[in-house]
Amino acid sequence: MPPDPAGRHPFWQAATGPGGLSPAGSHWFWWSATSPRDPSSEPGIFPRTRQSAPPPGEGRPSRWGFWAQPPGAVSEIIEIGLTVIDLDAGERLARHRTLVRPVRSTVSEFCTELTGLTPHEVDQGVSFAEACQLLAAEHRAGTRPWVSWGDYDRNQFTRQCQATRTPYPFGRHYTNAKAVFTEAYGLRKRPGMAQALEIAGRRLEGRHHRGEDDAWNIAALVLHLSERGVWPATVEHPA
Repeated sequence: MPPDPAGRHPFWQAATGPGGLSPAGSHWFWWSATSPRDPSSEPGIFPRTRQSAPPPGEGRPSRWGFWAQPPGAVSEIIEIGLTVIDLDAGERLARHRTLVRPVRSTVSEFCTELTGLTPHEVDQGVSFAEACQLLAAEHRAGTRPWVSWGDYDRNQFTRQCQATRTPYPFGRHYTNAKAVFTEAYGLRKRPGMAQALEIAGRRLEGRHHRGEDDAWNIAALVLHLSERGVWPATVEHPA
């Protein structure tokens, strides 16, 4: 994979989910944001996409109270956070944020409480198709390694791209940072991002469940794993 003009390769998630080391040693890390997932069952970042409505299914209690998906509503990505990191230098180089305007749902009170994002704020965002175009054109998501915390964000992008007939913006060079962290520490259960930061002895920066901040924190965990010498080489996954 040839380096970009700046000599870097991106690592994706909240950075996106990088898939390993590039010749230049730098990657983009991305973190998408959909909103109302119940945090008590959070599989990782940030994975996490911030969505506008809870996942399909019956309402159920959570530590934030009781919520249920309104009839006809679907979970949609409303925020995408990106952090670019340089693995060789061990640095987070830049952070980016894109708000995405929902079409088939509205931002719930639960979502606002969890992420801080309001209906008015996300209504000023771009369409999902435009957001994917930005990822492909400005961040070269199709050719760069990417990372996420768990598979939730990756699967959410796949579902929403299929539902809206939007070209999938990411390439095959992907790494699940949560899985790498779990194996590196010999854990029996995969931790959420906040718990992983505690285990690694690092503080959470910014607001948890905010896409841009989650990506920034996940990038720190990737660098932590790289410093320990346990970050894997880029793996290509089937489309």
